[in-house]
Amino acid sequence: MKIGLLTPFTGKNAHPAEFARVAESLGFESIWVPEHPAMPANPKQQFPTGGPIPPAYFTMADQMIALSMAAAVTRNLKLATGICLVPEHEPLTLAKQFATLDAYSGGRVLFGIGAGWLREESDLFGVDFPHRWTETAEIVAAMRKLWTEDSASFEGKYVKFPPVRSLPKPAQKSGPPVLIGSLDKNALKRVAKWADGWCPIALNAPQLKTRVDELKRECTAVGRNFADLDITIMGGIRGDRATVQAGLKEFAEAGAGRFVAGLGDLTFENSEGMLKKIAQLYV
Repeated sequence: MKIGLLTPFTGKNAHPAEFARVAESLGFESIWVPEHPAMPANPKQQFPTGGPIPPAYFTMADQMIALSMAAAVTRNLKLATGICLVPEHEPLTLAKQFATLDAYSGGRVLFGIGAGWLREESDLFGVDFPHRWTETAEIVAAMRKLWTEDSASFEGKYVKFPPVRSLPKPAQKSGPPVLIGSLDKNALKRVAKWADGWCPIALNAPQLKTRVDELKRECTAVGRNFADLDITIMGGIRGDRATVQAGLKEFAEAGAGRFVAGLGDLTFENSEGMLKKIAQLYV
């Protein structure tokens, strides 16, 4: 089981470069950085699990800059967006950013994606919120053309551009793998049709197995080889090392190849100590 770490960088909790350097030295396979590019100051919508939106959502640093800093001080650590809110970005620029990071990191980027859950945030960027996943799929398709074609053009509903050259190309031949981070009713259909993997959060092992079995059926329906997909689960397992290792085994048996542990209250002072404690449990 590959073990990753999920944390936002807020300017107050940890330095991305130092965090990544320590994480790699402790044997973690990947770091996953979330984003919220801009948040309404006084949102009316509640958090998906209820109550007000946590303060950290208003203070997230730019994920691409954080991952670039992490790339500069590591050699093998995977660099993942966990997740990138795709329809809140302009596709030509986003494709260039990911290609550049992948090229300079030697092909270490994982493109975890989502379409957004806070309509008030999406509205700031002109997202077609009711059809945000259709918009996201189109943006990803356009990005893949930019990553793989010498002269790429695109003509869609949301994305249109004439032939352009976009360099550098990613180190990974087909571009960074696209992992969908969603639990909505059509998420697994999307994974089977056009993604490279799935990275849900907050499922227990039996729930994951049920969803993975469903994903296998969706893959069969569209002629896709399930074995080619990257299945990642994000969350946390409470207990001592034996309990955590037993939990990881359950998730592996349910179909996950990677477990990404979400970190709690980091500070500049305690981040290295917390990483060491997490490593003792998970790695």
